[in-house]
Amino acid sequence: MNQTPIQGYAPTPVTARMENHGSSMLKVAMQTGQDLFARTGSMVAYEGYVQYDPNPPAVRQMASQWLTGEGMPLMRCHGDGLLYLADYGADVVCLQLNGDSLSVNGTNVLAFDAHLQWGVERVKGMAKFAGQGLFNVGISGTGWVALTSRGTPIVVDCGRGDDETYVDPDALVAWSSNLRMKGKRSFKASSLIGRGSGEAYQLGFSGEGFVVVQPSEDSTDRLRARG
Repeated sequence: MNQTPIQGYAPTPVTARMENHGSSMLKVAMQTGQDLFARTGSMVAYEGYVQYDPNPPAVRQMASQWLTGEGMPLMRCHGDGLLYLADYGADVVCLQLNGDSLSVNGTNVLAFDAHLQWGVERVKGMAKFAGQGLFNVGISGTGWVALTSRGTPIVVDCGRGDDETYVDPDALVAWSSNLRMKGKRSFKASSLIGRGSGEAYQLGFSGEGFVVVQPSEDSTDRLRARG
């Protein structure tokens, strides 16, 4: 068989704990003692010896705090080898935290190092503008996190000054937890921003950190994460 046409799709050398293979697949270098939490059902392939616990105690305990009843379905992965993850062709974004803290929409979490601290948290200040609260997953510490995005995302560096970055809540994937956040209600721009029939809502971020925004305003997943 002539393998020349498929060489461009072959696995690439490992350069980091987590990295992209193309835009829609995550490659994780697994090692004993470096367990991983991954979205249940996201495994598409693996090499070596990798095992899975589909309902670990830590996830069961955390799911009980998720007031919507949806939970965040996670499996614990451990072993030695290469693990490939994907989520229905969504784009994958790899982030390396260095003592940082991240707030993520639960539906956008693909995988993260098991030693990181994480939990369900209420996003303060949302009820006033969205009519209801918003629950996210807070992840902090030093390690790797992989997120998904509906299309190629943009990661906006909010800088160190007082300038604000405004985002449609339905396009928001994640943000640095230390950013200052406030809601903004717009009437005049309701026909141009967002998808509401009356008012448009934006979230303003300022401070030192970044915001991850996907090129989609489909609110289905966001509504599932609200309580």
